[in-house]
Amino acid sequence: MAAAPDIAYIWDMSKHRLPLLAATVAFAIHLAANPHYGFFRDELYFIICGRHPAWGYVDQPPLVPLLAAGSQLFGHSLLLLRAVPALFSGASIYVTCLLVAEMGGGAFAQILGALVAFFCPVLMNFGMKVSTDMPGLGLWPLAALWILRLARGAAPRLWLAVGAALGVAFESKYSGLFFAVAMLAGLLLTSQRRILRTPWFAGGAALAIAIATPNVMWQAVHGFPMYALLENGAHGKNLTVGPLVYLLQEILITNLFLAPVWIAGLVFLFRTPTLRFFGYAYVVLIAMMIVLHGKHYYPADVYPIPIAAGAVAIAGWIERRVALRVAVVAYAIAGGLAFLPFALPILPETQMLAYQSALLRALHLQPSTLATERHRQQPQLPPDWADMHGWPQLAYDVRRIYDALPPATRAHTVVMAQDYGQASAVAFFTPGIPVASGHNQYWLWGARAIREHRLTGRNVIDIGGDCGRNEHLFESAERVGTFSAPYVMPSENNLAIMLCRHLRVPIAQLWPHLQEYI
Repeated sequence: MAAAPDIAYIWDMSKHRLPLLAATVAFAIHLAANPHYGFFRDELYFIICGRHPAWGYVDQPPLVPLLAAGSQLFGHSLLLLRAVPALFSGASIYVTCLLVAEMGGGAFAQILGALVAFFCPVLMNFGMKVSTDMPGLGLWPLAALWILRLARGAAPRLWLAVGAALGVAFESKYSGLFFAVAMLAGLLLTSQRRILRTPWFAGGAALAIAIATPNVMWQAVHGFPMYALLENGAHGKNLTVGPLVYLLQEILITNLFLAPVWIAGLVFLFRTPTLRFFGYAYVVLIAMMIVLHGKHYYPADVYPIPIAAGAVAIAGWIERRVALRVAVVAYAIAGGLAFLPFALPILPETQMLAYQSALLRALHLQPSTLATERHRQQPQLPPDWADMHGWPQLAYDVRRIYDALPPATRAHTVVMAQDYGQASAVAFFTPGIPVASGHNQYWLWGARAIREHRLTGRNVIDIGGDCGRNEHLFESAERVGTFSAPYVMPSENNLAIMLCRHLRVPIAQLWPHLQEYI
């Protein structure tokens, strides 16, 4: 058995200077580049969810909504909101450097690992906007780092820290469970299974379960809506691809030019007996995602591990060859910069359109190559960028219509939105307007509001015009506006806004039919 690492390593700041510097640079770049365009659809939803604290929501655990809402306690601030993912990106780079060091890499390997991890488009995207993938940026590789230290002889009580990290990761996104299963499988398939033979492993597992239990109980009480949402998505909304296309997508989302680093790292992991469990864990995780038709970015928080291994391997191959090391660093920076505008909102819209067209044409790719959902029409900008446009304008259009109603009519009017993006935009930018939707968490909130007699509107301002297609439910329906804005998602453009008066049936009777978990 390997000797236990010197405990002084943990407290020796000289071992942490380079990781801390790399993390600080990553955080600073994100802090400067993140707050552009506007609030993303899901970010608005997370903020509103976080303002209704609960142990869970229809489509996510509670951690990210609470973080998003907390960033807006002092008023609307895109800078503060986007500072949250910037912090997780910095943490990810820091842990990546520590992984490199733990695998035997020196300063050059840490620099290379930090560059590749930072410029990895999918990881950079997680560090750009608030999402449920964001906490996993730091938590997945941190759990891996601690497991590696356990394999090298660290005190078994470190399993408690691993359990805590995995439990918190689960409370941000359910894919954390698959990462935990993959890591366990990797250990069981190798001689490192010996580190599981301790009561501390059971204690770590129990701690992870204890942290995850409140959300699991919330899902159980509400009939596991997340399962229904995934089922509905798999049979309509989401695109599914075969194994070869999925693997190609993994290469594309990790940067076509830089993916060879993590691929080399995967080979290095399998060729190194003490690290082989990481290689098996990666294969098991990707296999589960393929079988379960997960989206290509679901397992992406795992990539700091093979990236760190690849950096160690490459550093070993070109040891003492200064010119080659300079060339490798220059290549990593150049390759990373090529895809930077697709991961950070740094270009004005017109320049982004031109850059997107030129790069896709050069690589012979289509905008839909990395699509994960079905769209009748592809947006002009990449989907994430398109979904950062138009939301304030939509909310203010609705506000003008709402404020123009006579007070007696307004008192019995509710805004009905097609999806949580529209509903959250109205709730965030124009607070005080009653807004409802059948989409995901909004359906549950609406059902509760009806039971408590807080949702009794007889008149509806309908975003999208659905009530106009169900005129029999109202005494009258008229189009009172049309929302349109440049660069928005096509499904959100040229939306009819209808005013439908005097609902003929109780809203409680209609509500069960409006549920849309997708």
